Amino acid sequence: MPLEAPGWLSAGDTSWQITAATLVGFMSLPGLVVLYGGVMQKRWSINSMMLTIVAFSVVLIVWVLYAFKMGFGNPFHGFSHSSTGFFGNFIGKPSPVLSHKQLQHQANIPLIGSDAFPESSLVYFQFVFAAITPILALGSVLGRINMKAWIPFVALWITFVYTINAFLLWGGGFFAHHGALDFSGGYVIHLSAGVTGFVAAWVIGPRLQRDREVDAPNNLAMVAVGAGLLWIGWNGFNGGDPYAANMSAAAAVLNTNLCTACAFMSWIAWDYITGRKPSMIGGVNGLIVGLVGITPAAGYVNGYGAIAIGFLACTIVYFAMNYMSRLWPFRVVDDTLGVIYTHGFAGLAGGLLTGVFADPNMAVFYTTTAKKGVLIASGSAPGVVHGSFTLLKWQVFAGAWVIFWSALATFILLKIVGIFIPLRMSQEAMEIGDVAVHGHEVYPSDIPSLGYPNGIPGLGGDAGSTATTTA
Repeated sequence: MPLEAPGWLSAGDTSWQITAATLVGFMSLPGLVVLYGGVMQKRWSINSMMLTIVAFSVVLIVWVLYAFKMGFGNPFHGFSHSSTGFFGNFIGKPSPVLSHKQLQHQANIPLIGSDAFPESSLVYFQFVFAAITPILALGSVLGRINMKAWIPFVALWITFVYTINAFLLWGGGFFAHHGALDFSGGYVIHLSAGVTGFVAAWVIGPRLQRDREVDAPNNLAMVAVGAGLLWIGWNGFNGGDPYAANMSAAAAVLNTNLCTACAFMSWIAWDYITGRKPSMIGGVNGLIVGLVGITPAAGYVNGYGAIAIGFLACTIVYFAMNYMSRLWPFRVVDDTLGVIYTHGFAGLAGGLLTGVFADPNMAVFYTTTAKKGVLIASGSAPGVVHGSFTLLKWQVFAGAWVIFWSALATFILLKIVGIFIPLRMSQEAMEIGDVAVHGHEVYPSDIPSLGYPNGIPGLGGDAGSTATTTA
């Protein structure tokens, strides 16, 4: 006999939250798995996919053990909600979310409020956001990072970078207090991932010269499938962040797809205008820029704003990738997949443009002010086009913080990990690729894969001579 649901639980909101989280999970597994596996050279396909799945797994473990509460729990050192103190403005107090009471009681983010679904839904929903962030940063260091170093780095990075940024903007911390907005992670996820990947690529060093010279995808069909999973999965990415199955969720989904379509077509248009041939890789970059650009703004802008963000974010990233990449420091850092552009630049552009196009008539759009030490909703926050520069000011401050902290902490954490484990693969492993690191390759030939180095028993001779004789 089914248990009766408590009065606070909404079956619709709970169903949508779990569905949205699953869509976001699909963006990592298999979305980025197959995209990375297809966009890299053949000999790095297995390694790229393995590193992605490793990150997903590591983040889940640390998330439920302590990290979730650091981003979305009670302010550190037990400060009360009405007086958080200095540290309480920057980080939550770590603790596990594993007991039956924690998983089944009503979801609640201190300083923000309660929701109409269980805590377990909130934990998993926020986990898939946390997991995809280092996976995005991974795109900058594919083809040379040591997996033994990647594992502890991901655990440390989630602990000391992601949770702090999440608490500051989503968990009721300093920037949330002052009205800075990040609907689904333009700053917390994409800007942070772009900066982290760029710093990691600089610290670890470039790929082999031949990998940089012949940087050809091994399977464009896999790239297309991965990009498609990202696009459709983003409906959960942005549609789930109102924490309810409501009008704001619907508007965010429509804005997400509209902005992405505009960015994709803008990228193709710029290719024609600048005399280039529109390519699959270029088109994928365009649609990713659209998805990233609308992420901080999805529920805060109207359809006109979504179109403008799609065009402007795409234009900024297109020219940064094709022309700014020739300038220092971008030309001296081997960012394998250009994550600093498609996520870093695009996330920053989307966050700033939120401060320009935010529409005070859109739903679930509030700033906060302090009244007797208690945070209360005080109304909508208009962007520049609606008559106020205040939001844009705080978008600038929040973006600057994410860049600074992500860069500094990433550098320090990599140096610490590097003391114990080499950050970079050995030269021999880099020369060979997947077979050296994992013992197999993505497209093994038929005969060697049978495991008979001296030929198939009964046929005589080696495999090659047998084939020649038969022919």
